[in-house]
Amino acid sequence: MKVILREDVAKLGRTGDIVVVSDGYGRNYLLPRGLATRASSRSLKELEHQKKVIQDRQDQQRQEAQELSKQLETVSCILSRKVGDEDKLFGSVTSRDIEEALREQGIVIDRKKIVLDEPIKKLGMFSVTVKVHPDVTGKVKVEVVKE
Repeated sequence: MKVILREDVAKLGRTGDIVVVSDGYGRNYLLPRGLATRASSRSLKELEHQKKVIQDRQDQQRQEAQELSKQLETVSCILSRKVGDEDKLFGSVTSRDIEEALREQGIVIDRKKIVLDEPIKKLGMFSVTVKVHPDVTGKVKVEVVKE
């Protein structure tokens, strides 16, 4: 049986792939769960249209992400923290702190997209990576100063 996958199926294929499966697997598992549709000339034309629409949407999202990345390059976050001996911070600067600083400047980014290998625990200027889109990353300058 030839089917078009509507969702990613482990060890079988990705969305939009045309695969050949056994009749029982297709009829009893894939089709009832809505994971696939039978491949016919009509469904193939519909698939091509859906691929075009999805591609256009992904291109638009990528372009918006690139614009946001350029905007992030110009932004600098200044965070003031209390420090102890040898200019070590009490606590640390986390992605949540950076998210709040960016939000105050009018840029809304989810903190899960802010990539910190480890929290910042000292004073200075740091370049923090922000994963805006799977293909696009940006850098934000974060400066930690004494309070």
